[in-house]
Amino acid sequence: MIDAQVHPIPGGAILYDAALGLRPDAAWFDPAGADAAGTAAPAGGRGRVSVIQTPAGSGILRHYRRGGLAARFSADRYLWLGAERTRAFREFRLLARLVAAGLPVPPPLAARVVRDGLRYRADIITRRIADARTLAERAAAGEVGEPQAVRVGRAIARLHRIGCWHADLNAHNILFDAADTVWLIDFDRSRLRPSALGWQQQNLARLRRSFEKLGVPRRLNGFEAGFWHPLLAAYHAELSAQPPVQAA
Repeated sequence: MIDAQVHPIPGGAILYDAALGLRPDAAWFDPAGADAAGTAAPAGGRGRVSVIQTPAGSGILRHYRRGGLAARFSADRYLWLGAERTRAFREFRLLARLVAAGLPVPPPLAARVVRDGLRYRADIITRRIADARTLAERAAAGEVGEPQAVRVGRAIARLHRIGCWHADLNAHNILFDAADTVWLIDFDRSRLRPSALGWQQQNLARLRRSFEKLGVPRRLNGFEAGFWHPLLAAYHAELSAQPPVQAA
């Protein structure tokens, strides 16, 4: 069970898992601070993240950055509305709830927000999934089929069953570890929503669009019958097996 505690720092705060027996350290959030936080290296293929070593083990450090037109005005600053409304704290607390519900997501280790007047910047550290490759990488290499599709469909259904809408459900945010276990990552801006609103199909449509952008349906022989249809069948079967519930 994650024991989320807030530790004040100059100009901001760190939200961390006290159950790990950690002493919050701002050096964790500086990939260049190898002497204080361990070694750091780029995480190939995932972008804007670093692999770091913390006292709790290997983690993934992600700095929050804006996308689209907003990035032209401010690359990584957001409007300050209080620590609990920052993107980092919200993602940490959502991940903690999903972990408690038994969902296949990386446990959060720590999140930091630093205030600058009416704006803030933020980072989050989650536990690294060892020997993981993205669904996008596996699909591009032709290394997915019905077994992987079924695992992905079931994982998404479990997420939707507890009412969790993933803001960016795409093939880059689904991982397979060495045992072929599926993990869902990057829950920035995601949230719990009432199941009756019909957002689940929008999530699946977003995932489908990500495959099309990657050209997977054209390159992967039998994509429809061998992957996409089994994914949808497994998804609906998993949802039908148990009624929707709300995460605790």
